[in-house]
Amino acid sequence: MIMALFTSVRFRFKQTEKIIYLSFDDGPVPLATPFVLAELEKYNARATFFCVGENAERNPGLLKAIVLGGHQLANHTYNHLNGWKTSSVEYLANIEKCSMFIPSNLFRPPYGKLKLSQYKLICKKYKIVLWDNVSYDFDPSLSYDRCLLQLKKNVKPGSIVVFHDSLKSLATLKKVLPDILAYWQTAGYSFNIITG
Repeated sequence: MIMALFTSVRFRFKQTEKIIYLSFDDGPVPLATPFVLAELEKYNARATFFCVGENAERNPGLLKAIVLGGHQLANHTYNHLNGWKTSSVEYLANIEKCSMFIPSNLFRPPYGKLKLSQYKLICKKYKIVLWDNVSYDFDPSLSYDRCLLQLKKNVKPGSIVVFHDSLKSLATLKKVLPDILAYWQTAGYSFNIITG
């Protein structure tokens, strides 16, 4: 249903080559983002970071580290706004404010929530990227085993996977990310950035 309405949104890449498109939302923040960058480097993995503008403004050194690591920056609004609860005028202004710190034509709506009117306007300037697999690293009720199992089971060539480089997710991320990267690499996957 949602895919039928939002026809130009990228949910995954249709391909047979064993590439996973890792993405990290909500950073950059101290502790979480440096940990993610260090883990990605171990696996020669490139990823796309959907950054919140206010975090980018506060942490320019981390933005630079993301880029120097060969990763892609992307827009995630300035204040992590929920599109369903925000007027289209305010929402688009917030995206543009984020673009002052994140020069990218890639956009991911926080929570994956957009009104149809917002979608139509955003598509004129940005490529909207969602996902086909979420790690649920932000959910403390999801056990390590269940988190790992669903990532192993549901990811396929061309999958766009969402993690979060945030303090809220850090405890789970520290356990899950190294193990799932090792598992995917052993299974023959490589990791690449999302491009516009």
